[in-house]
This record gives sequence, C-alpha cells and structure tokens, in this order.
Amino acid sequence: MEVVTLLTQARLVRVNRVTDELEPWLAEGWKIAADGVTYTLTLRDGIKFSDGHPLTADDVLFSFRVAYDKAVQSVLAVSLQVNGKPLQVSAVDARTLTIRLPEPFAPGLRLIENLPVLPRHKLEAALNAGTFAQAWSPSTPLGDVVGLGPFVLVEHVTGQRLVFTRNPHYFRRDASGAQLPYLDKITVAIVPEQNAEALRLEAGEIDLMSNADLRPQDHAAFRKLSEQGRLRMTEVGVALDPDFLSFNLRPGGAPQRGAWFRRKEFRQALSCGVDRQAIVNTVYLGAAVPIYGPITPGNKRWFAADAPSCVADRAKAQALLAAAGLTDRNGDGTLEDASGKPARFSILTQGGHLRERVASVLQEQMRQLGVAVDIVPLDSQGIFMRWQKGDYDAIYFGLQASSTDPALNPDFWFSSGPFHFWNPNQKSPATPWEATIDTLMREQSTSGDLQTRQRAFAEVQRILGDELPSIYFVASKVTVATTLRVVGATPALQIPHLLWSADSLASHAAPPAR
Repeated sequence: MEVVTLLTQARLVRVNRVTDELEPWLAEGWKIAADGVTYTLTLRDGIKFSDGHPLTADDVLFSFRVAYDKAVQSVLAVSLQVNGKPLQVSAVDARTLTIRLPEPFAPGLRLIENLPVLPRHKLEAALNAGTFAQAWSPSTPLGDVVGLGPFVLVEHVTGQRLVFTRNPHYFRRDASGAQLPYLDKITVAIVPEQNAEALRLEAGEIDLMSNADLRPQDHAAFRKLSEQGRLRMTEVGVALDPDFLSFNLRPGGAPQRGAWFRRKEFRQALSCGVDRQAIVNTVYLGAAVPIYGPITPGNKRWFAADAPSCVADRAKAQALLAAAGLTDRNGDGTLEDASGKPARFSILTQGGHLRERVASVLQEQMRQLGVAVDIVPLDSQGIFMRWQKGDYDAIYFGLQASSTDPALNPDFWFSSGPFHFWNPNQKSPATPWEATIDTLMREQSTSGDLQTRQRAFAEVQRILGDELPSIYFVASKVTVATTLRVVGATPALQIPHLLWSADSLASHAAPPAR
C-alpha cells in the first residue's frame, strides 16, 4: 500500500510531484562525475530511524541488496536497472556512497526515487534467513516496524483503519526551524468503496480521500458544499494516466476475428468515428478533456500537441473501414468482411466502474459505424488474468505510470517490455514501427539534452497516433476536496494526490506552530 510507505518510509531523493523536479531528501545533495554515470551522495547528518537508531550508508546498501535479491522478488528490482543491468552501489564512509549507472541514463537519480531506505538492524537477519517477506507481516509487533518517514504505524485494525503518529526522530524541519510533521496523528480509514468514502467526506467524517479524486457524479454536491463554506475543492489539472482501448495484437491473438481486426485502418476508423466530446459530456459531466494519445496535457514536459488526431469524422471513419475490407454487404446496418462475416468484437472492462459506462458509449457509437461490440464486465483481477493469457479481443482499462518521465516506464514503451500492453514480451520487435519506437526510446533514455529527448518522444507519440495499438479517448480533470480543517495541502496529479507530502499537512485543530 503506497500510502503506508509514503507515511512511514523515506528515500534518498524525492520527485516533487507539483514541480516534477528532483529534490534531495535523506541525501543532502549529490555530485555527478565527469563520466556522467557516477553519482556521489552525502547523507544528511544526524538522521535516525523512528526507533532512534542512526542511519548510515550501510542501510542504503542493505536496501539495494533487498531490492536485487531474487528470493525477495521485489517489484522494485526491474525499476532499479538500466537496460536490464543493476546499479553498482558502494559506501565511501558512514555518510557517503557512490551509485554508478551501468550506462548513460538521462533521468539519472530519478531511477532510485521509489526505493525506500530500510533499517538494516531490523531486517538483515530475516533477509539472511530467507524470510524477508514475512519480516513485516500483520502479526509483527508494530514497534518493530520502523522507518525514516514522518509517521509511525501504531494501530492496525483489519478492514477498518490504520493509525499513524508522528515520528519523533523525523529529519525534516520547516523554513522556520520547526520539526515536521505538523500533525500528531493521521488515521486512515479503510473504506472498500469510493461512493462510501465520498459520502463520509461529504458528511465531514473524514478530512480527505487518501487516494482518489472526485468522481464526476460527486462534483455537483461537493461544489454546493464548497459554496456554503463547508468544504474546499481544488482543481489540480488533467490526469496523467488515461484509460485506453487496447487491442490484442499478439501473434495468433483474437483468432476468431477476421484479418480486418489487425488492420490499422480498422483502429483508425474507430478512433475517427467516436465522438470524444460526447463521452466528456455524458459520462464525465464535463470533468474531462478529449485526448488522442497516451500522454495527456497534464504531463507538460512530455506532451506532444502535434500528435495525430481525428475529431468525430464519420465519413472518414467509413472510408477507413472500407479500406480495412468492411462494408455493409447485405444492408442490415452491420459491416461484413469479404466472406460475409460480421464485424464484431468484444471489450473487457471493469464492471461497476466509470470504465464500464465509457465502454457502453463506445459500444453505441461503434454500432452506428456498423461495428458490433460485446461488453464483458469483469473485476480488475479478472481482466488482468485474461490479459496475461491473451484471452481477449480488446480491453478498456488503465495503468498507473510510476513516473512522468517515459524513460522510467520502459516496461510499457519497449517492445520487449512485460507491460507493452498490446503485445508484451517480444523477443524482437514484431513490426517496423515498434522497432522504430525502440530506437527512439533508447535515444529518449540516454541523451543528455532535454530538447533531443522531447523530440524523440514526440515522434513516439506521432507513431502511436498513426498505428493506434491502443486508442485514447478522454482524460479526466483531477479535482480534490478536503474539509476546511486541512491546512498546507499541496495537491498533485499523481496518486495519492494529497498524502504524497503528508509531513507538511496541518490542521486547524493542530496548528503548525510548535
């Protein structure tokens, strides 16, 4: 659970989720050697874990050892590599360490932003014994769970709540010298359903939603409360991680469909034939914007405004469908291929979610184009299992990127990536355009010049906008709400929108002055 990690742990460096700039955190700073791949970091003096044990470079080395240990199977192992090669980390002294990248990598130390620094004195014995996965389990005494973050976990009631109190040894202070965090306690209520969470916020029973922004259907009620001075609403911007309609382009994928299903003209026709503004108006109630590719305007550094787009052009869509070999051969309103087989495919999507409502709008709009669509609602785990097996035609879903910088999400962009959604884990690029994207992404990942990187990635977006292995329709507008008790919130587009900087949150009931 990311919220628990953000509250209780800390990292060497941090990406400020508002400015998108890399900041010193446990490390007070760093120097880059002339080779461009060796970084020397200096830890802040006097930092202690929440149990009072001093932080040293050995804890950092231990944290990397945990991440790379194959027996641990850490999800961070892949993200702490460059082109499949691990980093070389060594300690110079108790406060100084060097991190050497195996080859030039443009994001530099952003690569390690997700690695929490763990307490060697608490966890090394478990790692050596091969029991690391069980070291911090629900049965572990909470006093043994220590970290460098602003809070410590003091209560866990399964299915109900998590309670955190301030870490008395937390290393940060504000500009006036007061020790952070401002809050003495944070209680995270475990609410299984977003509707219930919104109702509790509306009633003032909670002060903010830990992970979610407001749903479109909540805006009217919350806006009224805001106008009454009972809540505070903040419009943050356009979401970073939009949902997409992705097609099964694996070798042998969707065998029951005709050759038309794999033609890019078919995908282009669907993109051109859908009225995105209608989705914005009817499903999102205006709280979204039309988009045409995987990078939204919210990601200002990497968004390419000139990527291909097609705005609800029914005539162009019909021409593209004909180019894919689909025409209405018997006059029944549904297109058929040359063998007379109707143009029909299924879409897996998340049942009971906004995604299912979008899929229903897509179904109707595609019906008007002459393409029949069957909606298959599943839970997210069911969708993932079908995707892993390649047992689907298309999926309308979404992924949360770990970073705004595409170089830090190679699993999605590179053809060999396990989350190259439409055709993952390719041993070699299946198509010339994917090979070109691989080349461009290598340039985007290694060039030391930001403009060169932006040009390379803009071309990636143009290729994807033409080939359309996944079609993007809308991106929501992120709006967060809090009670008036919350002070010092800095909402960000990335999830969690507010608790990413929990150490600076304050409350009227607990003023920051100390």
